[in-house]
Amino acid sequence: MDITVTQKADEVTWQLTDLLGRPMGEVAEVAPGAFRIVAVGHALETMKVMKHGPFLSLGTALAEIERFTRSACQRVSEKDQGMAKRPDRTKIATAE
Repeated sequence: MDITVTQKADEVTWQLTDLLGRPMGEVAEVAPGAFRIVAVGHALETMKVMKHGPFLSLGTALAEIERFTRSACQRVSEKDQGMAKRPDRTKIATAE
């Protein structure tokens, strides 16, 4: 299962969503250099025994999530999130 990581408008919180669009929680920078993971929904059970913070960086927090969920965290911007799931329908012209 992959996890989509999208930065919220407040720029200190990243939303975690699974590939089915279900919320898994968020990672928030609660103080400079202090990131905490807050799990929600079905992720509560998956993430209950892992460390939730503080972590020194967003990358370290995401690595902890990847380790415990056996998933890959994919960072995307809000504008790219809608495009990420659409198939590329561009035809490639070949020279004859």
